[in-house]
Amino acid sequence: MIGEWSGKGNDPIAAPWHHARMKRIVAMCALMLLACRAPHQRHGVTIARSGSAKARMVVTTIAVAVKETGPADTVKRFGEVYVFSPEVFAVRRDQPTQVTFWSLQPDDEHDFMLTDPANHVLLQTKLPPLSKTTFVMTFHDEGVFPFYCKMHQPEMSGQIIVTR
Repeated sequence: MIGEWSGKGNDPIAAPWHHARMKRIVAMCALMLLACRAPHQRHGVTIARSGSAKARMVVTTIAVAVKETGPADTVKRFGEVYVFSPEVFAVRRDQPTQVTFWSLQPDDEHDFMLTDPANHVLLQTKLPPLSKTTFVMTFHDEGVFPFYCKMHQPEMSGQIIVTR
């Protein structure tokens, strides 16, 4: 049969085919072994509700202009205005960081949405009034990761900058 070679005799058609196939198999095995030995690098973000962290960050919700305390002209013109504080902070790549969101308003709920640099949603959660919500985040890629409170846009937004 053409394409099969038992290794017996000197079949001039089958022998080169078999030799080329064996070379491809050996090359494939060598590549697979190299891939297995290469250090595994994760991508994206690992997010957990708890765990060990090497760094900590507290992000608070701040009322800039609200109906209860004003300024009345600002609230009338723009509605209630809130911000995250800090709006921008840096973390190290592959370093677990505990991030605590502290919602300081007694009657206003917020949410938190984290996206990757391509704007894919990585985390979306509620931040209830007068509460702390904590996550341990490990970013496996460098870059700028935007975050938002969808309820209070465009003012209530920020960025996590991931560095080496």
